[in-house]
Amino acid sequence: MPDITFIGLNRLRVVAERNISVDLKPFIEKDGHITEQGFSDHILGLAQFGGQQAGLAFATSNPIMYYNADLVRKAGGNPDNPPKTWDEVLALGARIKALGDGVDGIDFRWQGDDWMFSALLFGAGGDMLSADEKKVAFDGQEGLAAFTLVQRMVTEGGMPVFTKSAGEQAFVAGKVGLEFQTTGALRNTIKNVGDKFELRTAPIPLLDPAKGRLPTGGNAAVMLTRDPARQQAAWEFIKFAAGPYGASVVVPGTGYVPNNDLAAKSPEYLGDFYAKNPLFKAGLAQMDKMRPWYAFPGSNGVKVTQTIVDNLSRVVEQSTTPEEALADAADEVQKLLPRR
Repeated sequence: MPDITFIGLNRLRVVAERNISVDLKPFIEKDGHITEQGFSDHILGLAQFGGQQAGLAFATSNPIMYYNADLVRKAGGNPDNPPKTWDEVLALGARIKALGDGVDGIDFRWQGDDWMFSALLFGAGGDMLSADEKKVAFDGQEGLAAFTLVQRMVTEGGMPVFTKSAGEQAFVAGKVGLEFQTTGALRNTIKNVGDKFELRTAPIPLLDPAKGRLPTGGNAAVMLTRDPARQQAAWEFIKFAAGPYGASVVVPGTGYVPNNDLAAKSPEYLGDFYAKNPLFKAGLAQMDKMRPWYAFPGSNGVKVTQTIVDNLSRVVEQSTTPEEALADAADEVQKLLPRR
């Protein structure tokens, strides 16, 4: 195995539970100055599992709202005052859809995995499972609010049944008003939009602004070597890569949010970058709302994720109600959880 690797934040659980990753807590304690290097407790928490510091968050993202300022204006909206609630999003999406000419109101990236569903569930203050991880918890009022909102995006907000790639292509072509997806796509979106329309970004609304949180995408730098001599060198590189300099390289080229407080605030790193590149500010503004992307216990994580996506698909296609789709998803996921 390599001395260091980079692993998706939602896959850290696997390497930590199997004792593949090296716990970085002793290195952090020995270092003694980790906070001064920009690693706050909140940032460290993004790569912790089961009492272990399984890695250091390296490239992190959260979901934001991208919008076509030209279509917003045509629909009577104000691009300088984008929607701040989901009701406002749906109302504006409907007005954009009403413009006609093949224009749609909303593209919400529910396909592929459970990350954007997590944005709605966590945004409502909900959790995937109970604290002991024995029972499904997303089937409560927060989960129903999330499933219902997806339905309303279709019935009220002008969201068609897009595939992931079709939605992305439609937005950059100027045929969708509001798009919700990862900050990690920002640099490519800027490139693909070019001068076709005025692109703007804003924070994603939360169903519960007080309790709401957002899932953290991206990856972490993880130590694998058990050789003490190599471990110290590995630790120094991990700190460097996940530190302020590493963030100052990764963020401008992608759209990821800095996983380091020093990088975000210091003019030496990214402080001036945000002043000159306002499209990148939306993700930065949500850093305090970020929580770990939940990883399900057991060996059925992929099946669990697909179960959630499949039932969201039924809602988007309007083949069932949010209540029925949520109940089916919860029942199927419960059966896939490990028996303890």
